[in-house]
Amino acid sequence: MDQKIAVLFMPDHITCSEKKTPLMLQPILFCPILTWMCAELIGGGIERLFLVSDASAQEVMRPFIPKGAEVTFVDGARHAEELLRLLDGEQGNILIVNGVVLPVGVFSGGAVYSAPASECCKVLREHGAFAAFPKGCEISKGFLPVGDEEELRAAQPMCRQKIMEKHLANGVIVLDTNSVYIDPRVKIGAGTTLLPGTILRGETVIGEDCTIGPNAMVRDCVVGDHTEINASQTNESTIGSHTSVGPFAYVRPNSTIGDHVKVGDFVEIKNSVIGSGTKISHLTYIGDSDCGERINFGCGTITTNYDGFQKYRCTIEDDSFIGCNTNLIAPVRVGRGSYIAAGSTITDDVPADALALARARQTVKNGWAAERREKQKDVKK
Repeated sequence: MDQKIAVLFMPDHITCSEKKTPLMLQPILFCPILTWMCAELIGGGIERLFLVSDASAQEVMRPFIPKGAEVTFVDGARHAEELLRLLDGEQGNILIVNGVVLPVGVFSGGAVYSAPASECCKVLREHGAFAAFPKGCEISKGFLPVGDEEELRAAQPMCRQKIMEKHLANGVIVLDTNSVYIDPRVKIGAGTTLLPGTILRGETVIGEDCTIGPNAMVRDCVVGDHTEINASQTNESTIGSHTSVGPFAYVRPNSTIGDHVKVGDFVEIKNSVIGSGTKISHLTYIGDSDCGERINFGCGTITTNYDGFQKYRCTIEDDSFIGCNTNLIAPVRVGRGSYIAAGSTITDDVPADALALARARQTVKNGWAAERREKQKDVKK
């Protein structure tokens, strides 16, 4: 599109009660319609958005505008005079969007059109509103108008198909398009395979040649190239390249996982940094921790980051070896290249290249088990 400005007229019912979300703010494939529409317009070359609405609705809409967008809110009751001031001296065409539309590549039926800025201003002066099509206007293709929730539900399969077709055309491989759901904001690199049960949500970016699924949900994450996420959930985090996550792993918000990392089965990571080359193979919880590179976490490791009142962080430096069933009582620092013996509960810092043992010395009582069995026989008699 050659126009740089879009004027969006919000429907009157944008100010519905909290119990009923306004149509423009309702999600379709997890994305609010207003967010999707604005993002598509910006991606198509629009540089400035003028949103016409009731003044009381502007704060409600503001969080749904894509980050970085140049937006001016216009009071619906005074939109003619405000738009005349904003459009004064503008050249080229203005895109006009009337009501709720979905950017799914179909004929808009006149709900979206473009017209010369001068002709738009002429209509505003003559009618005090956009009450007529400006001279020289052209109906824009690519937008489907929806008037109510029923029409929105009916449009969802079409939206899902259009989004899927876009990714397939870009080289994404989807084995079963009927079992994969993709948010319109998601970006996926060529060569990535989406297996059945995959759900991609929010501002997610997937690199090239990845494998996502089966049964994986990725929300608001950035994922590098050649990474696999298998039967796991990842949220608001960054995952590097050549990394494997899952099966049955849980990555919670604000985590950063490096390259060539293994996050195995029944591993949970929360608000932590995991350096490249680190292996967390199974049954481990890492929360509020800064972990270096090439660390080996044994099965059953736990960072105990919460004392009932406050969260604390652990620091585990490069090339450390954490034995199975280790408890790291935060705040604690494990030095570079150190070893933690299996079954230890670490409460003090461990120097670099040291061995830390924190467990009771083993005691063996010969014959104790046999004596106990005999006593139990007597009890039963």
